[in-house]
Amino acid sequence: MPNHNYGLTVKWTGNRGEGTSGASCYDRDHVVSAPGKPDLAASSDPSFRGDAARWNPEELLVASLSSCHMLWYLGLAAASGVTVTGYVDSPTGVMTEQSDGSGQFVEVTLAPVVSVADPSMVARAETLHASASSKCFIARSVNFPVHHTPTTEVAA
Repeated sequence: MPNHNYGLTVKWTGNRGEGTSGASCYDRDHVVSAPGKPDLAASSDPSFRGDAARWNPEELLVASLSSCHMLWYLGLAAASGVTVTGYVDSPTGVMTEQSDGSGQFVEVTLAPVVSVADPSMVARAETLHASASSKCFIARSVNFPVHHTPTTEVAA
């Protein structure tokens, strides 16, 4: 079986001159970069002294699950004769913080709204979510449930 390797750089950019001399003396800002791709401005969640204008790791995890599911879904749809004309997801994730400051995700719910070209495709389109979920590399790698509440529409 082939292995796929993913390399990138995460560089902290939040040193205000005092380093981490105190919890409120530095920013949580960092940049995620990879050759040939635009930089991704990131920080921690605002609840953890982060910059709300930047992506945080928790959002990126939820986005990864959503994106992975969508890409598998679209591929499975194309292979099974379902013509998808639109796809938008509004996923949500629940992370529980512990008293010691640690935490973990307890669930993510994907809520894709899928438009298909013909009414005859709706039933098959709805069954493809289970297959996409079972194939998604990211969903298969996490230790919490990834739920799906899809809606299928017929394109106007």
